[in-house]
Amino acid sequence: MTTEIRVPTLGESVTEATVATWFKKPGDKVAVDEMLCELETDKVTVEVPSPAAGTLADIVAAEGETVGVDALLGNISEEGNAGPEEVKPRSDEADGERVQAKSEETPDPAPAQASGGDTIDVMVPTLGESVTEATVATWFKKEGDQVEADEMLCELETDKVSVEVPAPAAGVLGRILKPEGETVEAGGKLAEMTSGAGGAAAAPKPEAGTQEPEAAPAAKASDKDIEDAPSAKKAMAEAGISADQVTGSGRDGRIMKEDVQKAVAAATSARSAAPEAKAPPRAPVPADDAAREERVKMTRLRQTIARRLKDAQNTAAMLTTYNEVDMTEVMALRSQYKDEFEKKHGVRLGFMSFFTKACCHALKEVPEVNAEIDGTDVVYKNFVHMGIAAGTPQGLVVPVIRDVDSMSFAEIEKAISEKGRRARDGKLSMGEMQGGTFTISNGGVYGSLMSSPILNPPQSGILGMHKIQDRPMVVDGEIKIRPMMYLALSYDHRIVDGKGAVTFLVRVKEALEDPRRLLMDL
Repeated sequence: MTTEIRVPTLGESVTEATVATWFKKPGDKVAVDEMLCELETDKVTVEVPSPAAGTLADIVAAEGETVGVDALLGNISEEGNAGPEEVKPRSDEADGERVQAKSEETPDPAPAQASGGDTIDVMVPTLGESVTEATVATWFKKEGDQVEADEMLCELETDKVSVEVPAPAAGVLGRILKPEGETVEAGGKLAEMTSGAGGAAAAPKPEAGTQEPEAAPAAKASDKDIEDAPSAKKAMAEAGISADQVTGSGRDGRIMKEDVQKAVAAATSARSAAPEAKAPPRAPVPADDAAREERVKMTRLRQTIARRLKDAQNTAAMLTTYNEVDMTEVMALRSQYKDEFEKKHGVRLGFMSFFTKACCHALKEVPEVNAEIDGTDVVYKNFVHMGIAAGTPQGLVVPVIRDVDSMSFAEIEKAISEKGRRARDGKLSMGEMQGGTFTISNGGVYGSLMSSPILNPPQSGILGMHKIQDRPMVVDGEIKIRPMMYLALSYDHRIVDGKGAVTFLVRVKEALEDPRRLLMDL
């Protein structure tokens, strides 16, 4: 029986990739989920696992070829009893951890049979679309601990969310292969555990101290045989640098094109700032002050936030326009109906639903604020997927509420409440934070009176809400105290003109100062 190897989903808006490296050649034995080849897209590197155990029959798409989503890469001839035969080929591949796992089971099967325990691999779960790696943040259990099925073993951090890894079965946690702080890839192996109550007798076995020294040389040997990405080789040749000057971030230390670019950039900046590099960076800090400082490594989420915000500033022609809105009518309407609203719908009536509705109303009149630039094209969205920025203990995240333009006030409030709770708990999936067309950020909940929000690429607009503050205003020739709020619209001037931005903000202001306009679609 022949099984096809096809190109997996490559990520949002990514339709093709280049075959970078084949780790196997025709005739090689392969195991289920063993990495066959690596694909490179514009943004990420994607590994293609084996869909079945057997023999790699042929390679259809060779290295360097461009392939589309679901294209045929090769074929596997399945074998009925591939399991026992896979031990020998794997030892030749210098895959230290997997060989060690097999060698532990083979020499001494008696204890496992007596206890009824089987060795189970704890694997990295699916991390989300376009996310290929994560960092092991925390292990909740240690080697030898008894665990229940679905009990949380560890927590992984990706660029945007935290992912909890549950125990696949009840038993004893044996060997932890990836300690805290290590980077792991999707589908990688985190640990081994022994199922059943009898696992306690087998658990101490990996702690004998003989495994790690054997695995290390194997890993080093495999590093020497790693084939760097073709695009990386070309980039190194063009830059005139060797592989030993570049730190690889790919699988098993494989050098990628981005690694070469980073190395070249680092070398350039080092040459331009050579005098400063030799000077101690924190020399002016007194010793007693340094002793009271605390240095903490940035989380992957914080690093991603920093990178994306800076990229937005560097890429978009960002400009901010301001206005102010009298919140009297919205506050009166909310005060009048909030108890009845909560009783009927089971959720509180907040200000966000009013602002969301007002933005949807304004986006219909100024569609370029809801559009994005793709190369030399402008992509207009005939729908509104609203991003609602939410502050969490881990950092800022932007869950997306889809088709919000077709929702009622109650549906919007329920969605905001549910997404906000999941964001604070770190339970949002990657899909829930992708595909937004416009964003609202409410800095007013923290007391901000005025700010200029930064765009969330590739979106072209973001509305900043601020603190409601009583101020003296002239109304019909008289000075009256009114609850006022400053609004800030940051937009990409490449696609949105000043007239469109001001018109959008004025329509939001009008809808909030007279909410009846939303009902009348005025």
